[in-house]
Amino acid sequence: MIDSFSCSSIIYNDGVIQNSNGFPLLIRRLQRQDWDSLVKSASTSLNSKVVSQYSKLLAPLAVDVVLSVIDPVKPELVDLRDVRIVKKLGGTVDDTELVKGLVFDKKMDRILKEERNYILGMIKKIKATGCNVLLIQKSILRVAVTDLSLHYLAKAKILVVKDVERDDIEFITKNLNCLPIANIEHFREEKLGRADCVEEVSLGDGGKIMKISGIKDMGRTTTVLVKGSNQLVLDEAERSLHDALCVIRCLVNKKFLIAGGGAPEIELSRQLGVWAKVLQGMESYCIMSFAEALEVIPYTFAENPSLYMLTIVAELRNRHAQGEIDAGINVRKGQIINILEENVVQPLLVSTSAITLATECIRMILKIDDIVTVR
Repeated sequence: MIDSFSCSSIIYNDGVIQNSNGFPLLIRRLQRQDWDSLVKSASTSLNSKVVSQYSKLLAPLAVDVVLSVIDPVKPELVDLRDVRIVKKLGGTVDDTELVKGLVFDKKMDRILKEERNYILGMIKKIKATGCNVLLIQKSILRVAVTDLSLHYLAKAKILVVKDVERDDIEFITKNLNCLPIANIEHFREEKLGRADCVEEVSLGDGGKIMKISGIKDMGRTTTVLVKGSNQLVLDEAERSLHDALCVIRCLVNKKFLIAGGGAPEIELSRQLGVWAKVLQGMESYCIMSFAEALEVIPYTFAENPSLYMLTIVAELRNRHAQGEIDAGINVRKGQIINILEENVVQPLLVSTSAITLATECIRMILKIDDIVTVR
């Protein structure tokens, strides 16, 4: 049984590529029409979101973000940890921008001048290296930097950005091409990053951010500054943008788009059903069950817009039996049409990953002989 399900999954993954008129997205030699295809895929993922009205802005931005962090040595691998989304209250989502550099949702520190007692040794060592901007990680155990130390750092003309989140340290060091320093004794010039400008930027609504630009030997990272009129819009814009980035990442990993609308699932279900009739015994039963399970996807597509499921799926099955392998369900029109002509497509990796993971889950369950309840 396990081998039969595994075999069905392999046949599905191979068949999706062979039977769908997918077209490669050559990231290494990116053409204009390929960029447009990526934007359309990102727009599709944004259409169901609260911020769907901003898809014309966010979709191209998501594509540019992913393409900017691709490593030429391994172009098929995209690490979204190299993308940092900074949310700032104020303005609208239309003001969202891709920043070439670093952005912090912080202001330059205004220190108390009346305090005058602090050991200057650490500051002298920092100044000796030529450092004039200091990024200090946030501490949960104590105050990371006191007002007194900020006063002396300001006197030494060293700009301080404090309370940097621990999760951002790796991204910042990769962006600035520098090394994190945990001990003042290890503070050396060769560990520093270099940039042309560190400035405090006013956003027009009273808010301010810190921006680092002109970074020397900048790593393959990028920052997106998302703006919104309230926290709900900000959070939704961040989630929507992340979803769009994941779609583009899928297309970079597997450079193919395939038909949507349940077309590949119903076609492979039909082919597996034909093959199952040739086999005998348990193997035939398992493969036929796998084929029937694939029809859940087109059934769900028909159910969501309240179409007649049995009629729609039966017609879809007949159209594929007649050789129309790109026929799919258009939920807006409530019809079976050539889904590629309507530009309803999806990343290949989405479909193959879902089937592979579902099959692995079934394999794991079937391997369980007994369950022992322990209190």
